[in-house]
Amino acid sequence: MQTALTPLVRSLLEKRGITAEADMAAFIAPDYDLHTHSPFLLRDMERAVERILAALERGERIAIYADFDADGIPGAAILLDLFRKLAYANVEVYIPHRDREGYGFHAPAVEVLAARGTALVITVDVGTTGFDAAARAKEAGVDVIVTDHHEPTERLPDAYAHINPKFPPYPFPHLCGAAVAYKLAQALLETGRKQGIERFNGVPKGWEKWLLDLVAVATVADMVPLVGENRVLAYWGLQVLRKSNRVGVVSLSDALRLRKAQLTEDDIGFSFAPRINAASRMDDPDAALRLLTTTDSNEADALARRLETLNASRKGVVSAISREAKKRANSRFTKDDAVAVLGDTEWKPSLLGLAANSLVEVRGGAVCLWGRDALGRIKGSCRSDGSLSVVELFRRTGDLYEAYGGHIHSGGFTLKEGAVHEFPERLGRAGNEIERQVIERRGTHDARLMLSEFSPTLMRDLSQLAPFGTGNPKPVFRIPDITVSSVRTFGKEKNHVEVMLMCKKSGREARGYDFFRSSADFTGLPERGETGVVLATLERDTYRGGLALRLIDINPAS
Repeated sequence: MQTALTPLVRSLLEKRGITAEADMAAFIAPDYDLHTHSPFLLRDMERAVERILAALERGERIAIYADFDADGIPGAAILLDLFRKLAYANVEVYIPHRDREGYGFHAPAVEVLAARGTALVITVDVGTTGFDAAARAKEAGVDVIVTDHHEPTERLPDAYAHINPKFPPYPFPHLCGAAVAYKLAQALLETGRKQGIERFNGVPKGWEKWLLDLVAVATVADMVPLVGENRVLAYWGLQVLRKSNRVGVVSLSDALRLRKAQLTEDDIGFSFAPRINAASRMDDPDAALRLLTTTDSNEADALARRLETLNASRKGVVSAISREAKKRANSRFTKDDAVAVLGDTEWKPSLLGLAANSLVEVRGGAVCLWGRDALGRIKGSCRSDGSLSVVELFRRTGDLYEAYGGHIHSGGFTLKEGAVHEFPERLGRAGNEIERQVIERRGTHDARLMLSEFSPTLMRDLSQLAPFGTGNPKPVFRIPDITVSSVRTFGKEKNHVEVMLMCKKSGREARGYDFFRSSADFTGLPERGETGVVLATLERDTYRGGLALRLIDINPAS
């Protein structure tokens, strides 16, 4: 039975454009069957399923070719779990090496797979712009089923099937790559059961829902909008994740001291996803896949420790690149520059997306960083705050690249030889030509509350709106009559801040914090004893227990 909605929760839903009672109920308690779409609405789905069934019948070798990030790897694990459940062993997963091969569906990889006897390649989270690879596969007699969610171009690779939610008539275009792979798994199981194929008879109806833990990880990690069908998949996927017997999830939760039964989208975004991504960023892409698919708890424990080590190393390198990039950006660009382009041949391309993200948070617009990979190629990543599209930047400067791809907010590229010299000027000019969209900043708030009103009951009410993320941000509260009683910076680089806050009227005290910002970043921080106004979200304190405020801004009272 659904809990009655408080006036505050109703108000927050209305601010999200949800006003009808039925829509509110659907948002608070999504119905999996009612609020997800048939996989057969995806273009080429029936054709793809028929080809896979034929491969199973003939015993053909199948390769799952997946991107190396926290979307592609869970997506590959979904399909690998499916084939294992079907007791089909003639299958392998190929994850390109982030530094040596880079993002994309590559012709040399197809040649390797063809030499191993592969007859069918199923891509995950990649392939929409894999023209050369698809052509090489066709020459070698290898069929390719592309499952992807990236923006399609006017021309598509010559593949056997293209499954992408951005093609009509699918009603929801924002699925992540792993969710598209999940849709393929759904369709394959449904068809196999209907046709009475023997290997499908042993798969219980509804078993595929146990794969939703991986869909939730990828949906949150890839930062697709958590609305519509994505909200349903993430909502139920988190339920599965908390109950999952997947030994890799258990080991990673234990290694990070997370309570598996209480995992949230924050745990995915800040703990799981960085470690899955660290595997490929630090040259061991298969470690994350093995963690998600192993059934050996000892191996899972070792892999969880391995990912933690890789992530710690990654943090140090990214921090150094970010500091240098920010220093250079401050001397070369102003806030009026739509795009900042920086590079260094010593920078590792696989880490530049993270560094670009940190720079976008400071200056807005778009940031593109480049480095040199192990093969001497100039490669990099772009990130945008959404005011201009990364893909549109690439399209307007398309003659500069050997390859590129991505979303509105992010993308990767490989430059043609010699193009690095004109890259900054060309991309900067293209950025200034694009009409920038107005981005709503979080300087506004969703509601005004006194510090005394923050409580476990309020946290319980707000959790009805979870999972939070892109398209469904955490509510921001304006908290007046606050005095700062103490300020402490912590962390290896002293880039985290903890502020003790007290309400002058009630005497209530609370802890506020923010990671990756020091007290100097709060330029209007009141002096001790002065009254101020805080903008913050309410968080569970997973380290100390209880509740805490995640600070957005602190200003003196006006």
